[in-house]
Amino acid sequence: MTDEQTMTDEKTMTDGQTVTESVSPGSVARRLEAILLVVEEPQSLVSLATAVGAPVAAVRQAIESLVDDYDGKTGGPRRGFELREVGGGWRLYVRAEHDDLVSDFVGGQAPARLSQAALETLAVIAYKQPVTRGQVAAIRAVNVDSVVRTLLARGLITEAFTDPDTGAIHYETTDALLVNLGINSLDELPPISPLLDDGSDGFEDIR
Repeated sequence: MTDEQTMTDEKTMTDGQTVTESVSPGSVARRLEAILLVVEEPQSLVSLATAVGAPVAAVRQAIESLVDDYDGKTGGPRRGFELREVGGGWRLYVRAEHDDLVSDFVGGQAPARLSQAALETLAVIAYKQPVTRGQVAAIRAVNVDSVVRTLLARGLITEAFTDPDTGAIHYETTDALLVNLGINSLDELPPISPLLDDGSDGFEDIR
């Protein structure tokens, strides 16, 4: 590898932050893949650039190359996942033709019973829907990423929509929850107010 290939330059992004640019486009793409594998919500170009330490222009170019690679446009196989722009951000998704396969597999791996944490998170979503993971986490005062994934895998909640401004995914319950609870609609849920004491922050304005 030449000295030129290993050099780094400091560039200033549009938000005023200074980041280090790796000269090798492949290096930026590999860093992006590592980040995209673990994110839960679509990430903007600026957010990704900050995460991988590269200019926005370099990240945009790397994103385009990854999209072509996953779509099989660079001579390789078409992957079972895709890199998609949703709500102004980028995230890896299972391709639509594999949705049923993945749902069946994940559902078969799910435990028979929900944990206490999952039940509490499900209750928050049921009463506050549509609601983001951040809002649920604020109410429960704990990280709920893994619990939300469990509820999605069980088919008890679903992604309702993505906020076009923030990229945050809003969640709502599914008909599967009604079936499990033995009710016909969410209107049959018991009023939450009598069950709460002074620690009811976050549940205001519901029921």
